[in-house]
Amino acid sequence: MVKRLSIIEKDSWLEPVEGELNYRYKLYTSKLADIEASSGSIVDFANGYRYFGFQRDERNKGWWFREWLPAAESVYLFGDFNGWDRTSLPLFKNQQTGVWSIFLSDREYHLAHGMLYKILVTGANGTHERIPAWVTRAVQDDTTKNFTAQFWNPSEPFDWGEDGFRVERDRGLFIYECHIGMAQEEAKVGSYTEFAEKVLPRVKAAGYNAIQVMGIAEHPYYGSYGYHVSNFFAPSSRFGTPEELKALIKKAHDMNIAVIMDLVHAHYVKNFAEGINELDGSPNLYSLAGDAGYQKYWDSKIFDFGKREVTHFLLSNVKYWIEEFHIDGYRFDGVTSMLYYHHGYTEFDCREKYFDAGVNRDAITYLTLANHLVHELRPDAVTIAEDVSGMPGIASPVAEGGIGFDYRLAMGVPDFWIKMLKEVPDEKWNVWDIWNVLNNRGNDTQTIAYCESHDQAMQGDQTIAFRLLQTAMYDSMHSSSRNLMVDRGMALHKMIRLVTASLGGQGYLNFMGNEFGHPEWIDFPRVGNNWSYDHARRQWSLAENKELRYHYLGEFDRAMIGMLTRYNQLGMGYANQLAMYDGDQVMVYNHGPLVYVFNWNPTRSVPDYMIPVPEAGVYGILLSTDEERFGGFERNELEGEYHSFSRKEGDGVVRHYIRIYNVARTATIYRKLRD
Repeated sequence: MVKRLSIIEKDSWLEPVEGELNYRYKLYTSKLADIEASSGSIVDFANGYRYFGFQRDERNKGWWFREWLPAAESVYLFGDFNGWDRTSLPLFKNQQTGVWSIFLSDREYHLAHGMLYKILVTGANGTHERIPAWVTRAVQDDTTKNFTAQFWNPSEPFDWGEDGFRVERDRGLFIYECHIGMAQEEAKVGSYTEFAEKVLPRVKAAGYNAIQVMGIAEHPYYGSYGYHVSNFFAPSSRFGTPEELKALIKKAHDMNIAVIMDLVHAHYVKNFAEGINELDGSPNLYSLAGDAGYQKYWDSKIFDFGKREVTHFLLSNVKYWIEEFHIDGYRFDGVTSMLYYHHGYTEFDCREKYFDAGVNRDAITYLTLANHLVHELRPDAVTIAEDVSGMPGIASPVAEGGIGFDYRLAMGVPDFWIKMLKEVPDEKWNVWDIWNVLNNRGNDTQTIAYCESHDQAMQGDQTIAFRLLQTAMYDSMHSSSRNLMVDRGMALHKMIRLVTASLGGQGYLNFMGNEFGHPEWIDFPRVGNNWSYDHARRQWSLAENKELRYHYLGEFDRAMIGMLTRYNQLGMGYANQLAMYDGDQVMVYNHGPLVYVFNWNPTRSVPDYMIPVPEAGVYGILLSTDEERFGGFERNELEGEYHSFSRKEGDGVVRHYIRIYNVARTATIYRKLRD
């Protein structure tokens, strides 16, 4: 009798689709077996970056160059090392593998660090100068704006020292989402070095234990935010050198901060000159031909996840960043687009939508292999799925029949907050809606919760702070001023973050600057804004200026993260609901020893308000969003003691209560001081 997959044993809702889940698991195990039969292990299979491109041959004193171009008719290598003669260095094709290669001996050719080069490929689409797919560095000419491959071979390898960093997430993962280029206050493209020197200390001081870095792999258009990747093995040269990126990562590790990379394998840029599209002259080298290989919503190309060579390319890319740059994990971008042929543009209103013909089984197999590889390489490494669909098993272990991600992003949470702020008056906020949205996850699904990310801050959308404060951000944020819109906005900004972080999952994510209510939006240089950098930066000085109220929001975030970490709130699983007084807009819950009281009512502060506590004792206030140090009015008695009393309820159970001053539009956390 075949043993039932664990994900089905744990969830009877999946029993009607057991056959499909078994089939998916079989596809994965069969492909893994094939990989192991040919390469010994998936770790060895993912060594493409050690074979393709330029590889040193010490025995023969020279360099091999290889590229997979099965449909190409001819291929030439040219660059600084041969005076840019386009036809003097022909590559030779292995007819069985489709790999073209050439050996350049040291006697004939001097390949110096920093030399530029390209390949000339003739195929069905004509003859074109191209950048190789496995290039590890591509640079842009300041004048022509054209990208060119660069031979990167520093005389001394980067010294990682004793970098034995391991990700510690037992007490929760607190992720600071960031972008290297727009992390500086100056209106320019920031660098890896500047980020390491100026931003990492801010992340450390704020209490976050991980950064999630976007836009690392090279992309020709800066305004794409790094999501239209052209060169998958090349860290973006616009931010600096590979060694400077490594130095950033090493410094983060020295500060006990994990570095998670935003990995874009859902699609690739369709640009012909810079990327891998039609590299061998055919329309289906890395993607399926025709509409099946095109993501119309993003105007980009889709990988053919079922092709062995594409799997080799992508898995090698996964290993490359971990091995060569000591990356600590990945946030896989666009997972929903990968999982479905319709790319997620449908309503997931029934079980069948997850298991019908709209599901891309090849993509599921690839993602399962990728998660298996990551955890073979680094058992402590983190993988996060950006999936809005809620695919069953997305964050279940591979061995149990799942796809294997460690976490799933709670993408419905920011959508919920936007809807609340846009459509629901404060006095009608429903505490059950808040509770249900933030607890809408499976018992075995680890979740990264967030109120907003870079998505909500982009041009055309608004941050939570901007929705709340609007134009008051420009003229009413001085500490001495009082403005009802600002008072409301700051109070809700703190409450929204606290309830999301404490209820939403095992991790919490914040986009850089949003912790202090960064004003306005993100808008990268483009034709429509006259190529301005004004909105592609972070105004750190606003949070540092004690005369402005932004610093209050930043101080609260620091206190919140510190409290959640110190009391291991994210590591305790689901919160325990103590009371939901929907008529008063009050919710009470506890995580272990801490009791959270949220009064969402905009005006109703109630003295001697009775709330339940998990056990008898004397309680005190640990944290309040209304504290003066956080820009509040300090209406709570912060030093007061709240003695519990007990009473027998109608069901015969004895329950414990304290009486508090329940302040309007305030969240207060109580802890037991003594018996």
